Amino acid sequence: MNGEVPNIKKWVVFYPVYINSKKTVAAGRRISLTKACENPTCAEIADCCSHLKLANAIEIDKAYPRDFMQRGRVRVQLRKEDGTLYNPAISSRKQLMLHVAELIPRHPGRTKKQETPATSSIAGSSKSGKSGRKRR
Repeated sequence: MNGEVPNIKKWVVFYPVYINSKKTVAAGRRISLTKACENPTCAEIADCCSHLKLANAIEIDKAYPRDFMQRGRVRVQLRKEDGTLYNPAISSRKQLMLHVAELIPRHPGRTKKQETPATSSIAGSSKSGKSGRKRR
């Protein structure tokens, strides 16, 4: 940018609850359960928006009215000042939610967390299973 501070008040507001598969539509989920992801965080949403080449800002002091215990939301800039899209694949808030919900399960922070406990439990059960078979 040319030294200007962007006016984030015009950017789209994105609460994690919008794509949380653990929430109901009444609790604030806005996409179908099959496309939603489990417990997304503001940081993951912001990373996914950056990956999609969209400017974003995390607002930690804000909360979704129906779920005020979970703090934080992400503001995302879909359009430039002249009205053209930053990412032609994402022209609406709904498309943004669907793209981000698709990316979050593959987020590096999530894939590392899932691999560690899963591999140790599989390895432990297979070792004990093999040794039991050899003795017989």
